[in-house]
Amino acid sequence: MKAKVISRSGLLLGLAGVIVIGLVTLVYHFTYDDIERSEYQALLLALNSIIPEDSHDNDIVNDTRDLPANKELGLKKDSLIYRARNNGEIFAAAFPVTAPDGYNGPIKLLLAIDRQGRILGVRVVSHLETPGLGDRIESRRSNWVDQFRGKSIDNPSRDDWKVKKDGGVFDQFTGATITPRIVIKAIHKALMYAEAQPGVFFDE
Repeated sequence: MKAKVISRSGLLLGLAGVIVIGLVTLVYHFTYDDIERSEYQALLLALNSIIPEDSHDNDIVNDTRDLPANKELGLKKDSLIYRARNNGEIFAAAFPVTAPDGYNGPIKLLLAIDRQGRILGVRVVSHLETPGLGDRIESRRSNWVDQFRGKSIDNPSRDDWKVKKDGGVFDQFTGATITPRIVIKAIHKALMYAEAQPGVFFDE
């Protein structure tokens, strides 16, 4: 009798598991397109914030090239380069950069440059910096990241790629110098990599 009860309980438990899995699969199936569409729109919005939408005539989200993991960009995993074109010509590339030594963890950035190595824009994708201090690297918190627009590996000079407190030209935050230092270092390191490996970003 006891064995029958256990057997029946096991059967009911297994049946409940199958039903739950079926429901999850069904929900995923019906929401997959919505999830993909939301991810596409979020990425497009981020890319258009650093490479203006009216400056290119291609689908920048889907015009990609593989970007292998490398220390220079702080990437532990393979990623993608997003290319902007005009009449088929690539004139800009956007790619991820990670500052691994953030105050509370990695700071992930999206950086866009043109063929001359000039910065078109920078956006912070994710971070764990202190709210009210380090989080001012976010574009919605301040316009701090906008100061990089138009800069390049030698503009300012390589020795000036520092916060003003350290003798450089870039602003820092009152009470939070570590985060700006880390972001500036990561961006400058990325520009050096792009200068040494331009084909990675702009070759077909």
